[in-house]
Amino acid sequence: MIVAVPRESAPKERRVALVPETVTRLSKANAEVRLQRGAGGNAAFPDSLYENAGATFADDERALAEAADVFVSVGQPGEAALGALRPGSVVVGFLNPLGDPAYLQRLASAKVTALAMEMIPRITRAQSMDALSSQSNIAGYKAVLLAAAALPRFFPMLTTAAGTIRPAKVLVLGAGVAGLQAIATARRLGAVVSGYDVRAVVKEQVLSLGAHFLEFDLGADAEAVGGYAKELTPEQQERQRLWMVEQIGANDVVITTALVPGRKAPVLISEAAVAAMKPGSVIVDLAAEAGGNCALTVAGQTTTSPNGVTIIGATNLPATMPADASRLYSRNVYALLSPWIKDGSLQIDMDDDVAKGAMVVRDGTVLLGSGA
Repeated sequence: MIVAVPRESAPKERRVALVPETVTRLSKANAEVRLQRGAGGNAAFPDSLYENAGATFADDERALAEAADVFVSVGQPGEAALGALRPGSVVVGFLNPLGDPAYLQRLASAKVTALAMEMIPRITRAQSMDALSSQSNIAGYKAVLLAAAALPRFFPMLTTAAGTIRPAKVLVLGAGVAGLQAIATARRLGAVVSGYDVRAVVKEQVLSLGAHFLEFDLGADAEAVGGYAKELTPEQQERQRLWMVEQIGANDVVITTALVPGRKAPVLISEAAVAAMKPGSVIVDLAAEAGGNCALTVAGQTTTSPNGVTIIGATNLPATMPADASRLYSRNVYALLSPWIKDGSLQIDMDDDVAKGAMVVRDGTVLLGSGA
């Protein structure tokens, strides 16, 4: 069985799907790992490390795909790979099945089986496979560092001969994996931190990190099946936005992480809320790629509002820490595939709940994660 790993082609993508330590583990399972030359270079994993781990190489993505039994990438495989994948081969990666159904049809046309890493179910047994969480952890951490670098004042309280500097006040909207990591990181930097989420169940987690949990009665809990947030009604969203103006205006930094799978991100920070913030305040919008939680966010850009608020439309933050992001993603991939590797071949258990959740295409048929 050949497990193939391309060099990622998306702009600013520096991660690699498998790192040398995972290559060694796959080799022990009688799988051959073949990489496109330079695949790990941007993540601080040169070809020499892969060669020492037992990998072989191909010069281009097309040749790689032609030989692959399992094609593992971070993002969607590129055009060259799509045209060369063999029928019956398996594709693994962040495939954006809910946001890009046309791409699933193209995978189906190639007669492959596709496993979307973002569709892995959030069950106890699948925690080690949960790449969405491992990468969100990095995004939450990096968001705080961006905010601290942009804020024109200290995060912690400082007592000096010239007087005392009060700590920065940080509000994190959305207490999923990224939000909780942002709360923990901001606390470690000495800020006074508050968290908010439409799911009441996360209150205990926010409090356990030493942050204050903001409470607002939406009339009903907003947790969907699988632990994700569900979309609020238009009336709930409007009530929430009005309340948020006051809460947001009282903080120096606001980090937003609210996403609803397959939908445009909810707008939590209105133009009025931005206007209520003090000059020099900072917003880091981790939902920028999905339309943004802030009405003024521009994806991929840092802008300044008329009243002097810095708005960071951060995109693909895990790729800015490619070594550890790749290491974690690689372990997620190995945890997903290893139970199905038998006698040097991949034998997916179609009755496995993980397979039923993650499999979005099976032998040329689009499933959208519904199972066979």
